[in-house]
Amino acid sequence: MHFSIPLEQMSVEDKLQAIEEIWADLAGTPENIPSPSWHGDFLRAREKRISEGRSHFLDIAEAKKAVREQLK
Repeated sequence: MHFSIPLEQMSVEDKLQAIEEIWADLAGTPENIPSPSWHGDFLRAREKRISEGRSHFLDIAEAKKAVREQLK
């Protein structure tokens, strides 16, 4: 299916609303969205770093603080 969206005629708010509606539709059936091929490799590497003690987890408050500090 091919269709065009008049993006040049849409406001930023309209574009964001369209994105939200598409995302909500996709999120309703996540099992239909294939994972990219590299995703499994990335997750296995992450699990290995964790099991070797080379990585750790942050709770949500720590994660938010770390993100805010990186944005400064």
